[in-house]
Amino acid sequence: FRYIAVGNERIPGAHPEIVLPAMKNIQNALQAAELQGRIKVSTSVSTGVFGTSYPPSAGVFSSDVHDTLQPIVSFLASNGAPLLANVYPYFSYLGNPNINLNYALFTSPGTVVTDGPLQYQNLFDAMVDAFFSALEKMGGGNVKLVVSETGWPSDGGGVATQQNAQTYLSNLINHVNQGTPKKPGVNIETYIFAIFDENMKQPGGTENHYGLFNANKSPKYSLHF
Repeated sequence: FRYIAVGNERIPGAHPEIVLPAMKNIQNALQAAELQGRIKVSTSVSTGVFGTSYPPSAGVFSSDVHDTLQPIVSFLASNGAPLLANVYPYFSYLGNPNINLNYALFTSPGTVVTDGPLQYQNLFDAMVDAFFSALEKMGGGNVKLVVSETGWPSDGGGVATQQNAQTYLSNLINHVNQGTPKKPGVNIETYIFAIFDENMKQPGGTENHYGLFNANKSPKYSLHF
């Protein structure tokens, strides 16, 4: 175990005020077991915590979550723990008609977004750097970011195809050790969602098709880690 996520995308949501006390309880239990140096306590958030995320340097957490996240960021900083972030260019692409598919799939031939001295060729980097910018504005400039979820569905309609998923995942794997424009050369620890397709998840749709393996355990892609 590397991390314990207390809540997955609970901020914003119902009763976000219980997240930090729960994190402190888990931290105390780890300290009692002398595991605090090996296992870090955090919480996982989505891009729904942003008030502004474009351009990346303008990234800031929304006023709705500010009072909840401020003490959590302080907790992370004091314990050397990262913020866990679920980063899905797929959803950003669906939600913004101005985003080019190549920008979301790491296949743009050149710079797409220029943000001051920084140049962005893919949406993943822009989203990650928006988190870094928001953390800095909250006094968490020393807080590491771990991408706790990212992926691309292989079926379900639209751009959810096996070819697009293979392209995204392959390029992601080859890219994350290069860092981002804001933090070049700094490996972005990243976790792919998910191991298996959730074939019984309801209602059916793209949510059933994020697995690296089909539900029958057969591999869906040829990926090299």
